[in-house]
Amino acid sequence: MTTFRLYNTLTRAVEEFAPADGETVRMYTCGPTVYKPAHLGNFRTFLFEDLLRRVVVLRGWQTLQVMNLTDVDDKIISGASEAGVTIGEITAPVVKKFHEDRAFLRIQDAEIYPSATDHIPEMVALVKTLVDRGLAYRAEDGSVYFAIGKLHGYGKLSRLDTREVKTGARVIQDDYSKENAQDFALWKAAKEEDEKTGAAWDSPWGRGRPGWHLECSAMAMRYLGETMDIHCGGIDLIFPHHEDEIAQSEGATGAPFARFWCHGEFLLTDGSKMAKRIGNVATVADLKEQGVSAAAFRHFVFSTHYRKQLNLSGEALEASLEGVRRIGDFAARLEAARGATPALETIAAEAEKEVVEALSDDLNAPAALGSLYTFIRRANAELDRGGQDRAAVEAARKTFARINSVLDVIPEEAGPDPELAAWVEEKLAARRAARAARDFARADALRGEIEARGISIEDGPHGTRWKKIR
Repeated sequence: MTTFRLYNTLTRAVEEFAPADGETVRMYTCGPTVYKPAHLGNFRTFLFEDLLRRVVVLRGWQTLQVMNLTDVDDKIISGASEAGVTIGEITAPVVKKFHEDRAFLRIQDAEIYPSATDHIPEMVALVKTLVDRGLAYRAEDGSVYFAIGKLHGYGKLSRLDTREVKTGARVIQDDYSKENAQDFALWKAAKEEDEKTGAAWDSPWGRGRPGWHLECSAMAMRYLGETMDIHCGGIDLIFPHHEDEIAQSEGATGAPFARFWCHGEFLLTDGSKMAKRIGNVATVADLKEQGVSAAAFRHFVFSTHYRKQLNLSGEALEASLEGVRRIGDFAARLEAARGATPALETIAAEAEKEVVEALSDDLNAPAALGSLYTFIRRANAELDRGGQDRAAVEAARKTFARINSVLDVIPEEAGPDPELAAWVEEKLAARRAARAARDFARADALRGEIEARGISIEDGPHGTRWKKIR
């Protein structure tokens, strides 16, 4: 099998990858901040991570995936304070909705979904280590900050120009710009709204709560150790979030935090990054309302490489709906097939090799989809020829299933009914016999019976194809 290669943001190069222990890929994928339902831009990132996970399994490795749920931050506390409720009352329904949406989009379960509020002791311990090492300090406002000027190599992930780093200046909020790199808050001194909303905990530096970046480092190292194999997220997390994760993690342990850093590009709407604050948000609920299946949205996302921007448009979604319809038709036909020419087995082997090679080349899903469609076209031609080789059909089924185990783009309604398939094939055989005997009235009557069951049939030079249309 060809080697597996991934683009590493840290080195700005596509590199050969294998898990450090040769068996299990330990990966941390930054999850949602659960103050509002995740939008489709978020889910584009989560789908790229799902693709990575599935390709890891395709390669024969195990996975240990951790996806955090950020359930305490500035926005959550502000929302809870305005509503007069606790942060848990804000986040619990959003977490539930996230898992429902994730399941709809067929995103596989991570092994662990840690919540920030369940890991406060680990976070306090990490801050204490950094203070003891002289890399963090308690400021006059009662908060504890990381001293970025004391860590050699700060900015290596984002390639931050050191001239932009304002040594000794501090930033307390969770969002800040690349032109404003300052000492960041590890532990924020509690304010009145923190106490009222249940977002304050005891610590050696007084009542407070963790900073955004601290949460991920503490949870990642709790479940994956000091050095994980892969850390993933959207490109907007490179700075400050992932840069600061590296600083505090490596500052505490002296070991590399992650061997590979992988980032997915934005989903755009009308050329703008999808974000809640600019009002161009589309959600999974919107997809359902518009009748866009999970298979179609996965197809849409995988039609563009994860490191390229993707523009959301009605035309693109329509194309993906048509694409997965073709895939579904083929799935039904292949399941119902009783035999084919021996060439189908060779075609299947070639398709599987091409798809595995594409996915092993930095998750090249567009190329994999292209190979899948070539396989479908060539396989249909062999099925049209009407051979009797059952082993070839079984080989094709296995290849198709293996490809779809990663892409997962068969539409929900495409599952064939074996009894219906057998009935249709019996009627088609009788129709062929009637036409051969020039009994066209009988042939037309049989066609009417088939179509009455919601089946469309299409006569071609190599035989008759059928598909269920309702």
